[in-house]
Amino acid sequence: MQTGYSRSPKLLKGALIQFSAPMLIPIPNIIVFQYNPETMTRTLTSWSPLERERTYDEQGRVTATTALTAAQENQLRQPFDPAETFSLMLELDAADALEEPGSHPIATIAGVADRISAMELLCYPPGPGALGGLLNVSVNVSIGAGGISASVGSAADVVPRRDVPIVLFFWGPGRIVPVRITQFSVEEQQYSPLLYPIRAKVNIGLKVLDANHLENIAGDTSQTAIVEVAKACYKFTQAQKEALALANLANSVESIIGMLPI
Repeated sequence: MQTGYSRSPKLLKGALIQFSAPMLIPIPNIIVFQYNPETMTRTLTSWSPLERERTYDEQGRVTATTALTAAQENQLRQPFDPAETFSLMLELDAADALEEPGSHPIATIAGVADRISAMELLCYPPGPGALGGLLNVSVNVSIGAGGISASVGSAADVVPRRDVPIVLFFWGPGRIVPVRITQFSVEEQQYSPLLYPIRAKVNIGLKVLDANHLENIAGDTSQTAIVEVAKACYKFTQAQKEALALANLANSVESIIGMLPI
């Protein structure tokens, strides 16, 4: 008898979640993966001390170099969590959406360019952008006996550094970690008549922001709520790692029993 109920489990999809709204409760921008990658590379790199400790001045120049103490050279001592990185490839395809152009007007015009742009902008520090306003640059032109002279002025002589947004990498309830995108490349494979990509592969490299990174993030008070959310996610994922490691003790007992002679 047909019941209309499928026994197949519903597969969760991975996502990149950006918190950028400058308000008390940040509103997330969720970029859901169209297809989950079949494979993903995860790397842990332990902290390694330098052979010598260096002192820098305000310009970043080395002013002094001293040898490390015996305690600092201890190869088992690690002041920070190991650096963790992810590498994955996402496949994007607008073929299904193009079969129903009336229901998917964006895909009909831009293919998968909107999804590529959404991920690509995670690499940029937030700002007014081209849609938010013009560049704060003034051009003065004067005509005199010596000819035409022009000068370009800006609000500041030094380009200020801005923070890129904090992004959460969601890979099921067992892995929700704050990350920064460190590598981004796109292989565009097919194009629409307007030359927008309709199929693409996106290779993304992610670096996990640990508790020490989050403590050192500089920003105004609008970042406070976002940083606290990121800290909570990092601690939650670490707690699950510890719980699973404890669960593995049962396997260790079985392995020890299997090693005993019969």
